[in-house]
Amino acid sequence: MPTADLPAGPVEYLDTGGEAPVIVFLHGLLMNGSLWRAVIPALHPRYRCVLPTLPLGGHRRPMNPDADLSLTGMIGIVADFMDHLNLRDVTLVHSDWGGALFLTALGRDERVGRHVVCPSEAFDNFPPGLPGALVTIAARIPGGIPLALRQLRIPALRNSRLMFGHMAKRPVPDDLIDEWTAPALRSAEIRRDLRKYARRTWPKAQLLAATHKLVGFTGPALVLWAPESDVMPAAHGAALAALLPNGRLVEVDDSYVLVSLDQPEIVARSIDHFIRSTLEH
Repeated sequence: MPTADLPAGPVEYLDTGGEAPVIVFLHGLLMNGSLWRAVIPALHPRYRCVLPTLPLGGHRRPMNPDADLSLTGMIGIVADFMDHLNLRDVTLVHSDWGGALFLTALGRDERVGRHVVCPSEAFDNFPPGLPGALVTIAARIPGGIPLALRQLRIPALRNSRLMFGHMAKRPVPDDLIDEWTAPALRSAEIRRDLRKYARRTWPKAQLLAATHKLVGFTGPALVLWAPESDVMPAAHGAALAALLPNGRLVEVDDSYVLVSLDQPEIVARSIDHFIRSTLEH
């Protein structure tokens, strides 16, 4: 995988290549770009698809020891990554982790032309629901992260409502979980990076204020939400679409948070239609 050497450290990424339009796909905690593996084939080669592996626990290369990996620092890494590759008019796709929605609040959204917001953290839902709370607890208990990751590798536990049963309506494949959990099980430095993020979010008032700054984002936005999810409330999808000046809401039925796993065909088709429609105007 190519690597972007950013001020915070190395960020690996996949890049399908080609010309614009450019789509940058983000992911959540303990994941990487393979979250989108069933979506990308339907969009490439029509689009250049770029998938950075953010330092959220599923990354293979540790960040610099002094890197700021708080919520603020992580948002900066997304902006620095787009700067490093000189990406312009990006369609930024969010899933689970909603931090990059705050690029506007931090004045760093100049490379973003469009947003596609799949079920993600928003408003004051940081960390989200029971899965988010469990990660936060694990990050604060000695030995908690390896214990939680080993439990994720047990299908009966992983697919329970305590873990990924809240995130995906269908069982998450073993090979994905093995790939996502291997780095933090192997490396104390990766666990250090994850703890840095999990222990440093923003106060709820700041989260709410930053979300409402999205009124200043005037580009097109598609909110691709799963109304059945109880981790990312259905009301948040409608509220985000109403908040964004050029937002539209499309609901993805028969899915939970990880719509790219539960309904990849619908996700790919919706992204394609959305980008095409905005380029025509």
